[in-house]
Amino acid sequence: MVAFVTGGIAILIRLYHNPKCSKSRSAHKILIDKAVDFEDYRYLENGIHPDDLDILSGLNGIIRTNDLENNQNIDSSDFAQVKIVLSNNPNVLQRPVLVVGREAVICRPPEKILTLLP
Repeated sequence: MVAFVTGGIAILIRLYHNPKCSKSRSAHKILIDKAVDFEDYRYLENGIHPDDLDILSGLNGIIRTNDLENNQNIDSSDFAQVKIVLSNNPNVLQRPVLVVGREAVICRPPEKILTLLP
């Protein structure tokens, strides 16, 4: 899905969306209201998209630690460990998250989504 073209390059916009989450629904609505062409990505059904794993693993606060099983402790500064946790447990992904090209933002509050929109 192409969201916009800049400098002759197509840029993808993907929203990691959980429709049961009010913040996620609000971010989704912002994109719809602004008529942004984006991929509504259901990470709970599809897992973390392989193209985004490196980007997401580098975001501070990307893992919802309260949702880790058995009080699992992870070093959030350990990129490789975060990547493994996200790959194996997409349900711990902070939401919503907007990926635009090779950048991403955790949309809490949902208005943070505007920081990556053209």
